[in-house]
Amino acid sequence: MTDHGSGTPGALGRRLAPAAHRSNALHPGAWWIWALGLGTAASRTTNPLLIGLLIGVAGYVVAARRTSAPWAKSYGAFVKLGLLVIGIRLVFAIVLGSPIPGTHVLVTLPEVPLPDWARGVRIGGRVTAEGLLFALYDGIRLAGLLICVGAANALASPARLLKSLPGALYEAGVAVVVAMTFAPNLITDVQRLRAARRLRGRPDKGVRGLLQVGLPVLEGALERSVALAAAMDARGFGRSAAVPAGVRRATTVLTLGGLMGVCVGTYGLLTAQGAAYGLPVLAVGLLAALGGLRLGGRRAVRTRYRPDRWGARAWAVAGSGIAVAGLMILASSYGVAALQPGVVPLVAPTLPLWPAAAVLIGLLPAFVAPVPADSSPTVPKETS
Repeated sequence: MTDHGSGTPGALGRRLAPAAHRSNALHPGAWWIWALGLGTAASRTTNPLLIGLLIGVAGYVVAARRTSAPWAKSYGAFVKLGLLVIGIRLVFAIVLGSPIPGTHVLVTLPEVPLPDWARGVRIGGRVTAEGLLFALYDGIRLAGLLICVGAANALASPARLLKSLPGALYEAGVAVVVAMTFAPNLITDVQRLRAARRLRGRPDKGVRGLLQVGLPVLEGALERSVALAAAMDARGFGRSAAVPAGVRRATTVLTLGGLMGVCVGTYGLLTAQGAAYGLPVLAVGLLAALGGLRLGGRRAVRTRYRPDRWGARAWAVAGSGIAVAGLMILASSYGVAALQPGVVPLVAPTLPLWPAAAVLIGLLPAFVAPVPADSSPTVPKETS
């Protein structure tokens, strides 16, 4: 037997990372930290070249490591949503104008006269190239953030993420997971019913097909809701243990204060002026919130079967996202001009070298994360 595929990229990927199974599956929290790191990096720049590189990195990792589960198909929906956001941002800039002054007038729309109390707001008027370019950069940044979050939705299992949540967040986590899995299940039902109608020679498109498919889909959703409610009731969902009043008060103070600190620190990191205080406030807020969640977990009465553990590969994946975010924040703090390309006057954006190299660190999960069994390419073998 002669193996002619040992030099393929798939074989190289399998040598760097093992095939995924239950004992070495990557922690879902690592995927979310990696994706949020890329999203933080996207929020620090309006350079379309850098944001396009971030989107390319996220897309490559998703293509290399996603499974065939229903939630893994959501990445395409986030890409379409990002394109829609860009289009809406451009339409707003055309109809409502832009705060950016410009001299290159593309078109002049009829302007709607507004009363004095609406001074500062206009509908119609001049549409300049500078204003459109500013709106395009802003829309691309928001689209990049959405697509990075979509990568986490496509790679992390919602059920396994729910198991990893602290006990204090279990009830809220159940609601979030049910909401996240509703759309994939709905899409699967629609595809199954349309295929069944095609096999029976009945129309599956148009208003008539939509109406005749909608009722079974609604019925299936109600049946799943009833079955889920019965399963949750049978497992004692919502019961809690008795804890002292002092512990409850300390939990409330630590959790609320910590979350406020996280919000203030995150705001500081996302603004150019707050980089000095953002990181310390964020660290203190995270510690306080974790302490509050730890205390709040005493009220939860539940056990975990084979909990996911953080291994070296999970730390590498999460660390790559943190490194991308940290280096991009550092570049923004040092005032790298290419991160915010100017629109007045009109200049072509350039790709800064070391921030681009920092973004490429986000490719690390495509080489170290375990390879899903249903995405591993088979190596052809021939008999010599």
